[in-house]
Amino acid sequence: MEVILLEDVKNVGKKGDVVKVNDGFARNVLIKKKQGVEATSKNLNDLKLRKANDDKIAAENLEAARELAKKIEESKITIPIKVGANGKSFGSVSSKEIADEVKAQLSLDVDKKKVQLKDAIKAVGEYDVKIKLHPQVTAGLKVIVEGKA
Repeated sequence: MEVILLEDVKNVGKKGDVVKVNDGFARNVLIKKKQGVEATSKNLNDLKLRKANDDKIAAENLEAARELAKKIEESKITIPIKVGANGKSFGSVSSKEIADEVKAQLSLDVDKKKVQLKDAIKAVGEYDVKIKLHPQVTAGLKVIVEGKA
């Protein structure tokens, strides 16, 4: 019997795959646990439409990420950091602080987990910080760290 999987099933296939399995396994396990449906012409057509819709949404998300990347690359943010008398900083700038400043200064929502810092920023200066917006899109943001007494 051919079955369309509704979720990933170990040793059988991934979600959306059409797999051929034994009739008993299909009826008693996959269909009963709602892990799959019988591969009728209606269900195959629904799967085809769902995949086309998913592809369209993925393309829209990619385009939106590219637009956001352009906005981020054109802008820069300023973050004040407390420094001592000799110019040595107290603490560092974290990815959370960068995400908060992007929201405050640029009005853009960026998740702190998407901000990629190799090392914590511990000195005054200008830095290029990478922000991963999509698996295929990474934007570079210019971060200016200023000292304040």
